[in-house]
Amino acid sequence: MKAPLLLDTCAVIWIANDQPIASEADETIQEAFHAGALAFVSPITAWEIGLLVSRGRVRLMMSPQLWFDRMLAAPGIALANLSPAVLIASSVLPGNPPRDPADRIIAATAREYGYRLITRDRRLLAYGEEGHLQVVSC
Repeated sequence: MKAPLLLDTCAVIWIANDQPIASEADETIQEAFHAGALAFVSPITAWEIGLLVSRGRVRLMMSPQLWFDRMLAAPGIALANLSPAVLIASSVLPGNPPRDPADRIIAATAREYGYRLITRDRRLLAYGEEGHLQVVSC
């Protein structure tokens, strides 16, 4: 079986808003869903959603907390563990990791638990191309 999935914040937003995603990402998610595998979401995504709403970059019809809770209640979605080991690992990533702390935490989470990261973030995709992450572009 292939590695479980981790949805980056941008992927969560696009999927939750029923926006089109790349066919490879859609197939990867559907394959995992039909196999009974979970797609994980980092707790840092909750923070990013709140920040995006507070800065007016994302509009929601409900509070960010309720939006995040509902997203986690969707079938096949689970909250990833955000341990001190992941947080420490995010500060010492090999290669040329993204500078954004949230992206670093998401990258470290994917590396720590062997997740395939679904993202459209160019810096995370480039980090995957360096061989440090399993990434699927959405």
